[in-house]
Amino acid sequence: MSTATAPAAPAQKRGAGLIKGMQKIGRSLQLPVAALPAAGILSRLGQDDVFGKTGLGWNKLAEIFAHAGGALFDNLALLFCIGVAIGFAKKSDGTTAFAGLVGFLVYKNVLTGFVSEVTGKPEDPGVLGGIVVGLTAAVLWEKYHRTRLPDWLGFFSGRRFIPILMSFAGVIYGVLFGYLWGPIGDGLNNFSEWLSSNGAVGSGIFGVVNRLLIPVGMHMLLNSFAWFQFGDFSSGGQTWHGDIARYFHDDPSAGMFMTGFFPIMMFALPAAGLAIAHCARPERRKAVMGMMISVSLTAFVCGVTEPIEFSFMFIAPLLYGIHAVLTGLSMALTWALGIRSGFTFSGGLFDYLLGWSHSEKAWMLIPIGLAFSVVYYVVFRFVITKFNIPTPGREPEDSLDDAAVADGKK
Repeated sequence: MSTATAPAAPAQKRGAGLIKGMQKIGRSLQLPVAALPAAGILSRLGQDDVFGKTGLGWNKLAEIFAHAGGALFDNLALLFCIGVAIGFAKKSDGTTAFAGLVGFLVYKNVLTGFVSEVTGKPEDPGVLGGIVVGLTAAVLWEKYHRTRLPDWLGFFSGRRFIPILMSFAGVIYGVLFGYLWGPIGDGLNNFSEWLSSNGAVGSGIFGVVNRLLIPVGMHMLLNSFAWFQFGDFSSGGQTWHGDIARYFHDDPSAGMFMTGFFPIMMFALPAAGLAIAHCARPERRKAVMGMMISVSLTAFVCGVTEPIEFSFMFIAPLLYGIHAVLTGLSMALTWALGIRSGFTFSGGLFDYLLGWSHSEKAWMLIPIGLAFSVVYYVVFRFVITKFNIPTPGREPEDSLDDAAVADGKK
């Protein structure tokens, strides 16, 4: 009789769990970000040069659209709270969103008791607080949504228990952020000021780090601080935080964390896709070209670049590193030239046109983008052929044979 035991499961690499969790947070942030194009469209329609006094003269309609867009921009923290609560929990239902809302409302009201000595207003952690409350709602739901209470409290068992827990969590977070946000906010602002004070260098550093974090799914965390947290701009008795909201409310210093993405997303990466297609073997070139045209159009119009980037980031780390550096160069160059543009979703044609009225020298992004497209095409084609990188259409023959067998082909 054999006494052999099953081999032990391989040990998980140190930090793998943390990276996996951060990736999951990054994915959950995509849901609230998806609402931002609507905010941008509504705010754009509310501008004076569209329906307002310098446009069609329909001032009341312009006011309606401006308030509608403001409803989303002014409640970004709540949107992120609910979006993260839904996106982070496994097999969650509407309970996580409701629990997140309960916790957020309590948290927000508790913060009104902590007034900043600098601004004279309640402390406002912005979207960071919303993300924390939303994550807590998701975690508590996963852990306690099957909890059974004594019979006399049976009505509050299961899913109904989570909003109760979140109301107390809201109190705790309100107090913690109320006391701690002063120094934390100062630290974030100092980092923002450091990037801003370094001008083109700070913008370039952000661009490089942003691209390097995409493979591990953590770029959305960095973006959430830069686009929704860093900096503040006051006008008409209201204050807006983050590069996006400040840009669309005409802060002349906003846009440094967005402008340089337009040349890369609209021109450079589609050129990289063309190089990948041209490097494919002749019998595969037509199929690869069709795929690259599709993903390149997505990048050009919408600014969604992951389909192109994921086609080479893991099989060609050198190429991806070059891409990250060139993105940083684009960010630094555009800011150094005094170009200012912004987006609500990403750096595609749609957002380029949407934010035009708030921009400065945005026309220069087109020739810069064309120049970067030439650089990308030449660099990608050289590196792919020089190092024989198996980009789409250049896979080893045995890989293609295996795929054909799996499809039932001979």
